[in-house]
Amino acid sequence: MSIAEPKQLREPPRFSRDFTVHAWIAVKALSDAGDAIWTIALAWTAVQTTSPAIAGVIVAAGTIPRAVILLFGGALADRADARTIMILFNALRVGLLVFVALWVLAHPPSVLVLLLAAIAFGVCDAFYEPSAATIGRQLVRTTDLPSYSAVMQTATRLGTMGGSAIGGFLVAYAGLSGSASLNALTFTLVIAFIAIFLRPRFALARSARESILRGIQHGFAHLRDAPTTRTLVIALSGLNLAVGPATGIGIALRAHDEGWGAQAVGLFEALIGLGAALGAISVARWRPLHEARGGFWALVVQGAGIILIGVGPAWAAAIGCFVIGLTAGFASVLLSATFAATIDTAYLGRMSSITRLGDDVLMPLAMAGFGALASVTATWVPFVLFGGALMLMMAFPLRNRQLREMTLRS
Repeated sequence: MSIAEPKQLREPPRFSRDFTVHAWIAVKALSDAGDAIWTIALAWTAVQTTSPAIAGVIVAAGTIPRAVILLFGGALADRADARTIMILFNALRVGLLVFVALWVLAHPPSVLVLLLAAIAFGVCDAFYEPSAATIGRQLVRTTDLPSYSAVMQTATRLGTMGGSAIGGFLVAYAGLSGSASLNALTFTLVIAFIAIFLRPRFALARSARESILRGIQHGFAHLRDAPTTRTLVIALSGLNLAVGPATGIGIALRAHDEGWGAQAVGLFEALIGLGAALGAISVARWRPLHEARGGFWALVVQGAGIILIGVGPAWAAAIGCFVIGLTAGFASVLLSATFAATIDTAYLGRMSSITRLGDDVLMPLAMAGFGALASVTATWVPFVLFGGALMLMMAFPLRNRQLREMTLRS
């Protein structure tokens, strides 16, 4: 099963020579580095300002409005121009960051200001991300989506890693004001690039002019009526619920119980990041004929990597972390390309928001459940259960004949 192209507006060059798209990827990676710097500065300032419990609330505050508003952002993405929405909400982010920078120069950081900043960023994310999820489909051919996703995700991961590496030093020397100012600059560069250089090559179908609530209702009706889309959305919605707790909480728990020390946690996290970058870029070099099948089988292997972290010695846990990163990078490229190519473009924003909603709503429960299991049983038990659950979950999409035989090649 091959995928048809949307209506072509302009002839795109070969991806290897598409310098506009390459520049967009570089600008996006720079923005991701700025985001990482801001996130570390916000967390560090919160810890210095208030108690650990309230600091945790501040850092997590953005997820609540994002979960509430995400479906509205998806409905808006399917009826409005993606570039306009991306420019608008990046401009709001710049204004917010400038306000925070000026405020903390004149006043000590307060819990209220930090909390409102985190919430406002969550609101901007809820409207920005669904529209941003459609932009790749407007820039490159269907056959180039895996290569685009591979390079974009590799650059994004490297940008985030680079921002994280310098974020701690920057907040120590320049404070929250300096970190916010730098992130505002990166968002300004994104706005300028989108406004001046980024032009769609393919026209996406638009949803009817209707109320946002009715648009959301029609999005869920589309899930009911499109079995392949429904299978893909359900499968993608739960992908991080197994690996997120294992890497977010589990690695630290295992290192603490085994006496491996904090340095082991850092090493394991670095191996995940290295594996993810290699897994993503490998798609540009080696790409399976049936992208969805390859991506879901990679996640079966990821389930085994989760189990390995929980039951093996330190060297086996390190291998498990590398396998998790490698399969995450490989699968996310293939599945995001399949998603962008498969979904009816009139519903792409809404389907993107629904897949993100699963993580935002259920991840806190998954994290709490992992920790509760580890506290009442042996530490290895949640690793085995969560890793095994991921492997079993992949039977659902792998049994779908259309997904198994789907290919993005012309």
